[in-house]
Amino acid sequence: MVKNMRYPLIAVLALVFFVINSCKRDNTDNISVLLTSGYWQLGSLTRLDYLGSTPLADTTYVCDSVQTFTFNKDNTCTFENFGCAANVVTGKWSLSSTRTFLISDLTEPDSTGKPYQPFINARINNLGDYSLVLETGDIQNYYDATDRRTLYRWGFVRKRTSTK
Repeated sequence: MVKNMRYPLIAVLALVFFVINSCKRDNTDNISVLLTSGYWQLGSLTRLDYLGSTPLADTTYVCDSVQTFTFNKDNTCTFENFGCAANVVTGKWSLSSTRTFLISDLTEPDSTGKPYQPFINARINNLGDYSLVLETGDIQNYYDATDRRTLYRWGFVRKRTSTK
C-alpha cells in the first residue's frame, strides 16, 4: 500500500513545485524603486575641471531656490527650478542596460539659448535610500593625460513623500 502511494505523492509534489516556480514574479528593480519613491532635492552642484586625471579647479554653484528632481514610475521625470530659474522641465528617463547610467531627455536652454540636456548620459556615482550622486560632462573612462575634462557632480537628497 505504501509503495502504491509513493508515486502519486511524488507526482503531486512535482506538480506543486512546477506551479509555484512557474508563477510570474514581479519585476523588482531596486534602482527604479529607489529613484521613484519620493523626490530628490538638489543639495550641491559642483563643476570639476581636470587635465587628464589631475584636478585643476572646482566650483560649487549656489542657488537660493529649492531644486527638485522627481522620477515617476511611468518613466517620466520633472526638474523644478532647473538652473535656479523658476521653471518646471519635463522629460522621460530610463536606465542603461548596465544600470549604471541614467538617461534622461530633460531639455532646457543654456545661457546661450542652445538646448542643454545635462542628464542625457549621467553616470550614477552613488544611489542609496537618502542620497543620489550623478556625474555628467566628460565622463568617459579613457582619456589622455593632455585632455581637458569638465565633470559636473550633482548631489541629491531624497525627500520621502512625493508631495512637496
